[in-house]
Amino acid sequence: MASNAAINCSIIDFSSKNHQLIFTSLPIPHCRYGSSTVRFRRNCFSLRASKSYHSPIIRADSSSSSSSSSSVKREPMLPPYNVLITGSTKGIGYALAKEFLKAGDNVIICSRSAERVDSAVQSLREEFGEQHVWGTKCDVSEGNEVADLVAFAQKNLKYVDIWAMKMMREQPRGGHIFNIDGAGSDGRPTPRFAAYGATKRSVVHLTKSLQAELQMQDVKNVVVHNLSPGMVTTDLLMSGATTKQAKFFINVLAEPADVVAECLVPKIRSIAASGSTKPTYLRFLTGVKAYSQIFSRIAFGARRNRYILED
Repeated sequence: MASNAAINCSIIDFSSKNHQLIFTSLPIPHCRYGSSTVRFRRNCFSLRASKSYHSPIIRADSSSSSSSSSSVKREPMLPPYNVLITGSTKGIGYALAKEFLKAGDNVIICSRSAERVDSAVQSLREEFGEQHVWGTKCDVSEGNEVADLVAFAQKNLKYVDIWAMKMMREQPRGGHIFNIDGAGSDGRPTPRFAAYGATKRSVVHLTKSLQAELQMQDVKNVVVHNLSPGMVTTDLLMSGATTKQAKFFINVLAEPADVVAECLVPKIRSIAASGSTKPTYLRFLTGVKAYSQIFSRIAFGARRNRYILED
């Protein structure tokens, strides 16, 4: 695939004996504004299955490498899964970690702050047990830290390798990639958050491009999806609640991260388990749902002042 370099730091790893699922992030090139440098990430969730591993370089076994991608048959991937989530010490990432743990999966979390990682791991272990969750510091825009994360994941979950995109094409059970979008992904402007919106718009383009590349190469066992959490009451969203219009839409449309994760995680897991090869756009906040909630607010005053007092 021509775009391997753009996605080579996220995988989900499943073997016939040990199922693993990794939810991670992709680094985006630095954007400079004046004298400051801003780094952006977009989340990505990918799945794959393999029979043999030679870390850190993956090689297919003889039966896999001799099969063409056009003859690949997808097999369901059965839980429990091992999950790695980057940027997962707060917000939607942390909420997703909790939902996977509730489902009986094992989870590794990480973020750029070692202090936040330690705090999050302690909290999760108190609720779900030490044998199900681990954490480590990692800035996914730094290659050496990504390598350390891979080693940490291999040590605790086994069979994890971030250089796996080629392997996904060659393994009989293939895999799934879920790219998380956000405000701006539909092309609408994001005032005061222009850089953020631009990166989220690029996520949709990335997904379509990867789908096209896979189709051109007749790769049928790897599927690329989009995952849309809608408006989540994160620190970033709430920091923009400074206008009457912003307060209105946050109160009407936004939901806490745990509510969003509770809805999305079962859908993510069901796609992995179903063996589906059809690209999907999973949306928490659908158009019908959004218009219904806006109508209820205008007609009946519903959801007024849910999070923020309106003028």
